[in-house]
Amino acid sequence: MFIKSKEELINYFHKGAKKELFIGVENEKFLFDQTTNSRAAYSKVKEVLNYLKKFGWQEITEGENLIGLKNNGKNISLEPGNQIELSGAKLKNIHEVCSESFVFLDEMKKACKELNLKMISVGFDPISKIENIPKNPKKRYEIMTIEMPKHGKSSLEMMYQTCGTQVNIDYNSEIDFKTKFKLASYLTPISIALFANSSIKQMKPSGFLSYRSKVWQNTSRGGLPEVFLEDMSFEKYVDMSLNMPLLFIQQNSKHIKADGKTFNDFMDGNIKVIENKKPTLKDFETHLATIFTEVRLKNYIEIRSIDACEWSCHCAGPAFYVGLLYGNLEETYEVINKWNKLDVMNAYLEAPKKGLDTMINNKSILEWSKILLNLSKKGLQKRNIKNKSGKDESIFLKNIENTLLNKKTKAEKIIEDFNEKKGIDFFYE
Repeated sequence: MFIKSKEELINYFHKGAKKELFIGVENEKFLFDQTTNSRAAYSKVKEVLNYLKKFGWQEITEGENLIGLKNNGKNISLEPGNQIELSGAKLKNIHEVCSESFVFLDEMKKACKELNLKMISVGFDPISKIENIPKNPKKRYEIMTIEMPKHGKSSLEMMYQTCGTQVNIDYNSEIDFKTKFKLASYLTPISIALFANSSIKQMKPSGFLSYRSKVWQNTSRGGLPEVFLEDMSFEKYVDMSLNMPLLFIQQNSKHIKADGKTFNDFMDGNIKVIENKKPTLKDFETHLATIFTEVRLKNYIEIRSIDACEWSCHCAGPAFYVGLLYGNLEETYEVINKWNKLDVMNAYLEAPKKGLDTMINNKSILEWSKILLNLSKKGLQKRNIKNKSGKDESIFLKNIENTLLNKKTKAEKIIEDFNEKKGIDFFYE
């Protein structure tokens, strides 16, 4: 069925509202050759995917190419530079999320040991030059590699050299969406600073604590639009999406360049390369997935500002956000609603370099993070969801507590270790 009106797209987001709220977490990892420290080629990553099938994973193919795996609501996919990503199932609590991630990590460690690979979970590739990173055969990436750099100087670095952790949050109404989306947008500089983990680039300090975030700020179709710091609505998000150029159009298993045409043009039947056909909801979903902002709306909210992190801190970001957005939404919103919008935008631009010293409304992110950590802990304790040992989800905030106690991010510790050890072996999981 073709889309007939803008109202259908607005209604798509209304239908995304859920009575029961779930959590989804996506995390990415770099794979390197054990001997050469070079990034794993597609042929090697394909061996990893084939190895993982012994754990119940099933193939996802594009033509004859193996491009991912699926298993009971979970998916494994490949990013442009063969970064491997787990998109987790919809789960009820952080205990389940962390367990899912641990199982995947264990499977990946076994695969890496068998196939002479090493795994790194940081926000930016600390070793490779971009020209040395092997590509993979997914068709959409061919178009993105050509088109993305035209409107964002760091777009290829984003595609081939970054890894992140993404937290997916549900909403139960448009009003709930508005609150959570604004809150997630305002918290972006906090997230960048608190979870900074990309301070090394090409075997040297990058000059940033979260170089990944600096890259994403200079990426086509990315960043933190000022409209996100206002009162967003489903209609406003649809309008933004309609006016954004299409990255490509997917038809009959082919990816077709849209040559600057917008989704509005698509709706009007004004794209000659596809014989002026009109879009379906599937086309709209594909388009939504090519918007690379720090916070993104599908039929749930995606929080995309966390650097990838190894096991010891992997569960902290999701726990932090669940405590705030599910456990303590109103009290958290009262805090950020007093922030000046211009201050937040300036902090967003400064946080990749200044980290916890970045200022918002006359307080450092270090001080705001202490306040928000307490609110998150309170929210998780209020949820009172316990594991078999009788501990609630707030146990996963320990890593953040240590960061704030030591006044030092993971990125700063990495610089210290790098300077002391003169190497990167400590990176590998």
